[in-house]
Amino acid sequence: MNAPLLERPVAVRQAGSDDDTAVAAYVEAHADGTPFHLPAWSAAVAEGCGQRSHFLVAERGDGAIAGVLPLTLVRSPLFGAALVSAGFGVGGGVLADDAGAARALAAAAWRFAEAEGVTSLELRGGASPDAAFHTDAVSYLGFVRPLAPDDEAQLAAIPRKQRAEVRRSFANDLTVTTGVTPLDRAAHYRVYAESVHNLGTPVFPRQLFAAVLDAFAGDADILTVRQGGVALASVISLYWRGTVYPYWGGGTAAARGARANDAMYYALMNHARARGCARFDFGRSKVGTGAAAFKRNWGFEGVPLAYHVRTEDGAAPRQVNPLDPRYARKIALWKRLPLPIATFLGPFIARGLG
Repeated sequence: MNAPLLERPVAVRQAGSDDDTAVAAYVEAHADGTPFHLPAWSAAVAEGCGQRSHFLVAERGDGAIAGVLPLTLVRSPLFGAALVSAGFGVGGGVLADDAGAARALAAAAWRFAEAEGVTSLELRGGASPDAAFHTDAVSYLGFVRPLAPDDEAQLAAIPRKQRAEVRRSFANDLTVTTGVTPLDRAAHYRVYAESVHNLGTPVFPRQLFAAVLDAFAGDADILTVRQGGVALASVISLYWRGTVYPYWGGGTAAARGARANDAMYYALMNHARARGCARFDFGRSKVGTGAAAFKRNWGFEGVPLAYHVRTEDGAAPRQVNPLDPRYARKIALWKRLPLPIATFLGPFIARGLG
């Protein structure tokens, strides 16, 4: 009898830049908030990829924020158009005080999608706002676990086989640096571009990485592993609410023999602890992939992630999954492209992935 009273009326409006501080404070205080809900993330995506960003805010009659929904309007000649929350993030979705505010935000987002002629609304995470959304809770897994109290305990917490790989890296004369200087950014981009090219996927725009690093300022950095002065592995990480989020990371072909990737993630765990973090969020991976197996090797258990999609009647959701068999031939061709050409062309394609 009392449940409906908990859903107090709200009004939904589009937020402006003068709302950023209040919105960020709401996200920080919400138990389900993520860095991808922050205005800083949406602004960086808009700047780095040239896609339009919008922010919806649900308010009570007294002006108190009751929910937020970051939106990126992604348009791509290859992958179609979609309204995504949060664009280029693995999380996002509706963040609200109650189901009523969540429904209001989702309904406003759908009206906005219709006004823009977009037939798909994608919400990454959170509860499904209403029955109009199809929920996929079987495709992706998230991997999070606590950090150990010190370096030795962190090494001991890694399962035996993976711990042996980390130990082998100690003998390879690897050096680890962290920073956000132009040198750090250039090294990361070279490594990351080669890494994703080897996987057959296009690299994101350099401007996206720069915009995220600048938007998060002291809450983001680059950790790079070198051998003989040559960068072999590198990762951009976010640090937020006591959790480190290694987000864009990879290694060159030479990284495997030097165990540079193993050294990188172990070093990042220790670096994050030194920064005051207590949890390591290894991000999402598709079920049944090598990436998911790699994270399990480190002792992480996969937890299903729920993504919700609403489409116009009869419209199929856009497909940007590289595991889709329809992309197999394109991936094989992309791998054969010379790296400089792939690095030049990649951002024009990747900025439309969302």
